[in-house]
Amino acid sequence: RRVGLVAPYLAYMRQDTQFRPGEAVTSRTFAALLSRQVDWLVTVDPHLHRYHALDEIYRVPTRVVHAAPALAAWIAAHVAQPLVVGPDEESAQGGGDVATRAGAPFVVMKKTRRSDRVVEITAPDVSGWRGRTPVVVDDVVSSGQTMIETVKRLVEAGLTPPVCLAVHALFSR
Repeated sequence: RRVGLVAPYLAYMRQDTQFRPGEAVTSRTFAALLSRQVDWLVTVDPHLHRYHALDEIYRVPTRVVHAAPALAAWIAAHVAQPLVVGPDEESAQGGGDVATRAGAPFVVMKKTRRSDRVVEITAPDVSGWRGRTPVVVDDVVSSGQTMIETVKRLVEAGLTPPVCLAVHALFSR
């Protein structure tokens, strides 16, 4: 009688604005399509950087499950003296939540995206965090370039090699 969708990764949510002239905002297009096909939707940490909630674009009841409690519990159980690191400004909200729950300090890197596979990461002064294990927490790892560049900056700054966690590991190519 009813059809629901459980989508651990909700595709097309990252295209939440027009990044180049002529591009469609596919998050809205995909939401309209799915809203005609299912009666409800459950997903894990959708990319809501430019939307406040899924109901802004979906016309069916939605529920979001958050990964922060599970990530924080894993960090607390497996990493002594963690320093949670967000690789970019978009990770501040989710990474900050993970850090708070894990009882760890939190720093955010600055990312400049040059193309889909070329990013530059700038680290704040992290010298005061030597002796802690960096834990890089990102919502989506697609090409892996943001994670790779973040690891490089942390190691260059003299921190121990980090642990890397991602909610959605797409690993394109």
